[in-house]
Amino acid sequence: MVGVFFVLNATLDGTVWAGMTPSQSALTGEYCEFDDVSRFFRQEMNTYSNLVYFFFGLLVWQLGRDDQRRRGQAGLNRLQQFPALSLGVGACFVYLSFGSAFFHASLTWVGQRVDMNGTYGLSLSLLALAGYHVFHKIGLSARGERVWVGVFVGVLLLFYEVHLRVPSRILLPLLILLTWAAVGVNYAQFRRERSAWLGLASLVLIVVALYIRALDVQKVGCDPHSPFQGHSLWHLLTGLSSFCTYAFFRFKP
Repeated sequence: MVGVFFVLNATLDGTVWAGMTPSQSALTGEYCEFDDVSRFFRQEMNTYSNLVYFFFGLLVWQLGRDDQRRRGQAGLNRLQQFPALSLGVGACFVYLSFGSAFFHASLTWVGQRVDMNGTYGLSLSLLALAGYHVFHKIGLSARGERVWVGVFVGVLLLFYEVHLRVPSRILLPLLILLTWAAVGVNYAQFRRERSAWLGLASLVLIVVALYIRALDVQKVGCDPHSPFQGHSLWHLLTGLSSFCTYAFFRFKP
């Protein structure tokens, strides 16, 4: 996929985005990285770094596929018994990868909408995963699992409109806090089956990511032409944090 991104950026140019409505981010120069309007990837490092979500997405998707093949076997944990959850989290990782790459490559209004919807998609999928484990006493039949997935898809589609009406500075922290609360509750429920280190890593990584993102927006230590960009590091850290949240529920300490 790195090769695919490279070829696209080498063979296409910024005229692809001509005529599309620019995002507010492009108009205000929100991020440190230089906006090269002549290139297909207007912000190269902020575009390439989204491949971290693609990597984790494929990893989680493959775990879900493995769960499908082993479904019904003895000794599977609660997450392994519901492969659609892993498949959904993996799909949301990949969706965010392409959505955020689209945004940073184009810096267009529609790109920003897809990027934010992908961000909420991953956040909602992790919250759904956490809720499924917190309310572990509720057994789900095959039909119940389909309903759970259907409700999640409906909420995700609804958020495409919701995030236009509710500021992300309110909505996204709320989803993160709810997920953290669920992680804490589930750790108290199954202390011997959960890794406190994975839960703590998820928390620390997202806090550090938020801090680095804020520094990047404030242009602290900013070098627009450097290959090391704060927002790229945000992508890496949030990807790691999200995977740690998934791993907290899947793997025993």
